[in-house]
Amino acid sequence: MSNDSVSPRALRLARGVSPWLAPTATAAAVTAILTRRSAKWAFAAVPLAALTGGMLWFFRDPERRPGFGRLLSPADGVVQSIDPLQDGRTRVAIFMSPVNVHVNRAPAAGTVTSVEHVSGGFTPAFNKDSDKNERVVWHFDTPLGDIEMVQIAGAVARRIIPYVPVGAKVAQGDRVGLIRLGSRVDVYLPEGIQPAVTVGDKTVAGVTRIDRA
Repeated sequence: MSNDSVSPRALRLARGVSPWLAPTATAAAVTAILTRRSAKWAFAAVPLAALTGGMLWFFRDPERRPGFGRLLSPADGVVQSIDPLQDGRTRVAIFMSPVNVHVNRAPAAGTVTSVEHVSGGFTPAFNKDSDKNERVVWHFDTPLGDIEMVQIAGAVARRIIPYVPVGAKVAQGDRVGLIRLGSRVDVYLPEGIQPAVTVGDKTVAGVTRIDRA
């Protein structure tokens, strides 16, 4: 995917990261000030500063120009599996690693008709049993019909934060939610629509086309 699809504007931070970032950044600042009194505080200040920098990178939320296609990837990551289902739909599962952007985007323009939180476990997202993990199930009413998207928590990512409520109208590529520290996002292609990606392909949320023309 060309870097031309990513806006050159300054990066922003994802909504919903304050409970994690604020305490870490505050502790880093306080211990950095205390190093002026005693160099021993550096043993705390240095790792806290590194952790703060890492979190700023993990929780980045870059501006993007939407790609072209009936369905765009809802997540940054790698296509983990493509599964034809008995109801005619095709599930495309995208694995998000901790270094990916964690903000998820609407695969198509439409109206949010359902946002359902489902309790579950925290198996690593690359494990086949992760289908039983904590998750949020989305449904969008779109020109293609109902589009289902599922945000799945993993072993590290244990909090999913929806950004938009039921009834909201979204444009294709709009931010709809966050999974802290990566995991997996599934999108279900309606019957008759073939995937344009294959297992192992890298995807960019709101940019990569996942349906075949």
